[in-house]
Amino acid sequence: MTPLTAIYTLTSALHDEASVAADTHNFLNSLNIDHTLRLADYSDYGSHALDLIYVRTGGTEGIFRQLLPQLRRQLGRPFFLLTSGKSNSLAASMEILSYLKQNGLEGEIIHGDEGYIRHRLGLLAQVGQARRRLATMRLGIIGEPSDWLISSTTDKQAVKERMGITLQDIGMEELLAEIESTPAEGASAEQAPTDAIRQALPGAERIYRALKSLIGRHHLQGFTLRCFDLLTAVKNTGCLALARLNAEGYVAGCEGDVPAMLSMAMVRSLFGTSGFQANPARINPKTGEMLFAHCTIPLDMVERYELDTHFESGIGVGIRGFMSEGPVTIFKASPELKRHFCAEATLLACQGEAGLCRTQMRIKLDNPADASYFLKSPIGNHHIILPGHHRHLLDELMA
Repeated sequence: MTPLTAIYTLTSALHDEASVAADTHNFLNSLNIDHTLRLADYSDYGSHALDLIYVRTGGTEGIFRQLLPQLRRQLGRPFFLLTSGKSNSLAASMEILSYLKQNGLEGEIIHGDEGYIRHRLGLLAQVGQARRRLATMRLGIIGEPSDWLISSTTDKQAVKERMGITLQDIGMEELLAEIESTPAEGASAEQAPTDAIRQALPGAERIYRALKSLIGRHHLQGFTLRCFDLLTAVKNTGCLALARLNAEGYVAGCEGDVPAMLSMAMVRSLFGTSGFQANPARINPKTGEMLFAHCTIPLDMVERYELDTHFESGIGVGIRGFMSEGPVTIFKASPELKRHFCAEATLLACQGEAGLCRTQMRIKLDNPADASYFLKSPIGNHHIILPGHHRHLLDELMA
């Protein structure tokens, strides 16, 4: 497998190459990272998950300035300058970074003890790999965003420029036609607790298979669905279909919420896992305890689940999922991906309170002060919940 990290070198001709080469060997070996060493050949710079410029010596500032026009054409990400601290390499890196900032470019010097550098490079490589996955993603918007998502309008071109994601509009009429022509084969009523749900399962299966057809036809890695239109059009819901499709590795979001879908895509690109799209139902600003709820959850996120009707309509098939208690992260990106919220928390319990969407999570923020975000500057209502504490990686991806 090709290493995710490529290391390119900057070396002054005033320094003895044999001595510099020996220092390079010892330094890179001490880091114990999987990498490709490119020396001074920058021809494929920008094509890896992480491209590092190893400033081996001082006196390299002018060399970098001459290279910069070529590098800017190949890379739209920050410049990462690696230095061992020998041969005035740190001083040169600081001068280079200052020059980048003066020219409106971002960068970072990777310097410190071996443990710090290894950890930092591992994190940057993981984020870089996620960015590569996002840059190839094609996500569908099936139907327009729901009418109540008045703050969630997304600029497709801005999303493309920021993360490389392609957003494609797909008319609701195409999905409805596909549902109409799809037989309800394979529907199982084994878990149906009531006659109403048992009767709704064949229709839920048709919605699932129709969505799967659209994914293949449009070459999608995911979509968001204006799902409430299904209530009137086919007297059913997409909740079960979305739960299954997320578990199969697609990004499958509700209500045509594009920022929520993009947030779920970023979670999948980083961790290879699903995210639970939900909205806060209650918040205690003093304690940081919150209740999140929605009528579907990816089936690969839960220990068990029950079938119920959809909450608002009382028809179709909804999901009441029960996820393992423990650390979670709450995440949401803004419509143009310029702002985000990320907080670490603890899932205290899943519950089934009447009068709320079917899957309900009682969550306590690790920092109760984070609750003020939801009441003062929220990014829409839907947020994404994922297992584990991952704020550092999500913050890095959105930087």
